[in-house]
Amino acid sequence: MSKRGFGDKIKLSSYDDMFGVESSESVDAIKGEAQIVDIPLSELHTFENHPFRVVDDESMEEMVESIKEYGVLVPAIARPRREGGYELISGHRRKRASELAGKETMPVMVKDCDDDEATVIMVDANIQRDDILISERAKAYQMKYEAMKHQGGGNGRSLATMSEEMGESQKTIQRLICIASLNENLLHMVDEKRLSLGAGLDLSFIKPEEQEIVYAVITDMKVSLSGEQTLKIKEASKKGYFNEDFLRDYLSEKKPKPRKVVFNQKKLDDYFTPDMSNEDIEKVIFQLLDEWKSKGEV
Repeated sequence: MSKRGFGDKIKLSSYDDMFGVESSESVDAIKGEAQIVDIPLSELHTFENHPFRVVDDESMEEMVESIKEYGVLVPAIARPRREGGYELISGHRRKRASELAGKETMPVMVKDCDDDEATVIMVDANIQRDDILISERAKAYQMKYEAMKHQGGGNGRSLATMSEEMGESQKTIQRLICIASLNENLLHMVDEKRLSLGAGLDLSFIKPEEQEIVYAVITDMKVSLSGEQTLKIKEASKKGYFNEDFLRDYLSEKKPKPRKVVFNQKKLDDYFTPDMSNEDIEKVIFQLLDEWKSKGEV
């Protein structure tokens, strides 16, 4: 990509779009109570349980080229660590791009905040990105929900506030928070659409060790799970009879294929008058079949 072309892109794109950071209003609010300094990349550490991927993809390549030419345009956000250095709250992708660009430092807004406040800032700074996986969104919502509860919001108020801030219904947020409790293998299946959201939600209610059994069995049997099957698994877990043998037997059951017979209209016209309804025709056909069966010809 030419430097001119990338420069044009920067003029046309907002900083939020390019770097996936919070709104300028939020940044300004943090700036008012934080100090901006250049910090060595080696002193910037990943946020604990950070739910968002940092991937060396095309978007990262573009960010690297931008940083090589213009530097980091929007400071990251971090807080001091007791162990030394700083914990990144927002800016993990910018740090990676700076490393790839050969930089040794990057501008950072250093803010003193507790775990809950840092978690809320971290989630809000990343959640609006377009490339977020279902598992990332689910884990982020779960982390923010727990942080808001610790801050004294209460369950209902936390969900209501999150719904308003995220632009999603409380029901959707609740479902995603539940899905976050799936083990990594099943979450990966949801991300890849090999397991539906509804099926993932059902499995999120069973015990962690039972989730391990589910993944091991469906992987070994090379089968996918329908919503009907995950509902049955959830029911078996709730009633206490779920185990590997039950699951293998249940998934091995051969269900009869549904049968549907469609009659040719022209052929039916040879036997039935035009004034007869579909119900009348069906009634006559089954009467004839019953007579045929009674004669032992079936």
